[in-house]
Amino acid sequence: MVLKRQMLAVQDVYVPVKRRQTVDPHKVETLAESMLAKGQETPILVRPDGSRFVLVEGLHRLEACKALGETTVPAYLVQARKH
Repeated sequence: MVLKRQMLAVQDVYVPVKRRQTVDPHKVETLAESMLAKGQETPILVRPDGSRFVLVEGLHRLEACKALGETTVPAYLVQARKH
């Protein structure tokens, strides 16, 4: 299966509460600096859920985009079971 890269609005990506608790601010800062220098190299993974997308993988990349004031984030749509 080939994943299709898309640009999604940051506000349309929902982060489950359990995942939010694992954010490492230092890691977010380091990633944000890397993104400024090289751009975002690896898209986040999301699964569709109605009108929004639920984050599957890439919490720190998403948070780094938010920290940089980005309004969109590159993402791959995947089929994932609900946790």
